[in-house]
Amino acid sequence: MTTTTAEADVRAVLGRLTEAWNSADAAAYGRLFTEDADYVTFFGMNLPGRETIESSHRALFEGPLKGSKLTGQLGAAAKVRFVRPDVAVVVVGGGSSLTGADTTDEGRDSTVSFVLVQEGGEWLITAFQNTRVSDPRG
Repeated sequence: MTTTTAEADVRAVLGRLTEAWNSADAAAYGRLFTEDADYVTFFGMNLPGRETIESSHRALFEGPLKGSKLTGQLGAAAKVRFVRPDVAVVVVGGGSSLTGADTTDEGRDSTVSFVLVQEGGEWLITAFQNTRVSDPRG
């Protein structure tokens, strides 16, 4: 597999992540992660493992984040760097709208870091870190 093909495949995973969120499909969202993935939320909570990631997102999609939408183009805008042919580090800006709008709500811009690994011919997310963008000067 060429780097160009691998990069397109990695970007496609991020596109599917956005689609799963915007469809409130917790099962599809969870399937994008390795069994032992670590998912660190913007407020620092770690959700370990695919099952926890899926169940917590199901609760979010049915509760406080019902109707929310990820904004921007995660896959298209991402900086993708391969540390090995089967390991990619991705950093990208993102945001969300609690009302389902196409634009990011004020205060909901984030920088998101991913580590993806190739397992069994497919790319999966094994580490996720969402950091809310803020002004350190207060």
